[in-house]
Amino acid sequence: MKRISKFIFNQILGWRVRGEFPVLSRCVIAVAPHTSNWDFLIAKVAYSSIGRTANFLIKAEWFVFPFNLFFKSLGGIPVTREKNSSLTDTLASEFNRRDQMQLAITPEGTRKPVKEWKKGFYYIAYKAGVPILLVGLDYSTKEALSLGLIHPSGDYEKDIEEIKSRYKGIQGKKPENFLL
Repeated sequence: MKRISKFIFNQILGWRVRGEFPVLSRCVIAVAPHTSNWDFLIAKVAYSSIGRTANFLIKAEWFVFPFNLFFKSLGGIPVTREKNSSLTDTLASEFNRRDQMQLAITPEGTRKPVKEWKKGFYYIAYKAGVPILLVGLDYSTKEALSLGLIHPSGDYEKDIEEIKSRYKGIQGKKPENFLL
């Protein structure tokens, strides 16, 4: 799969992976900017091209037959947004049950412009005691970039400032939708 993904990513799509993607058994992967549906495909093929697989969250409404078979094979985890449950706690517990789990999340939570990122990716990593691998998708250079690791300290305001600073200068498919 790695060779096929690398061929598709490099030769067909014209993208490349840049930076060091550390081998981690458990981590949250913050993928930004998220401004287009294409981001999923680009990120998934990029990560596969370096021989890695990651889980991702998907609305439970999409997890119906036959699509559920497809999304499950790709690593999809269905999400039902209920007010009485904490997705953050559920996912942190899931990390603690597994020896291997890499969970890709888009911090903006939507493709639309947002001033404030969702905090879930951060608190999932913090509660699970796992690092956050920062990944940028730069459409201007056609590069999937490793922007390094962050180990959440519990001081969200301080850490999110550092996290967002690493994404400065990265252009999404719809740059007007990526606000830092």
